[in-house]
Amino acid sequence: MLFHVRMDVKIPNDLDPEVKAETVAREKAYSQDLQRSGKWPHIWRIVGEYSNYSIFDVADNGELHGILSGLPLFPYMDITVTPLATHPSDIAAG
Repeated sequence: MLFHVRMDVKIPNDLDPEVKAETVAREKAYSQDLQRSGKWPHIWRIVGEYSNYSIFDVADNGELHGILSGLPLFPYMDITVTPLATHPSDIAAG
């Protein structure tokens, strides 16, 4: 199943700088492992925001929830998930 996910990151200003740096480093490694596995095939930065649009290709809602809740920055995110379906006019799908 494909999902469109918007992630808005809101790290508290008073978070210890070392904790922030370590969390961001773990986030990068985790997300890149998921990209290499094909579970996270697309990620785009939203210009001017600490946000991204991503496409996830996973088995189901449960797998996506597990991936998202495993993100080191998850406690500092607002996340919006939209399930996607193939469009009948998509020439690439047919």
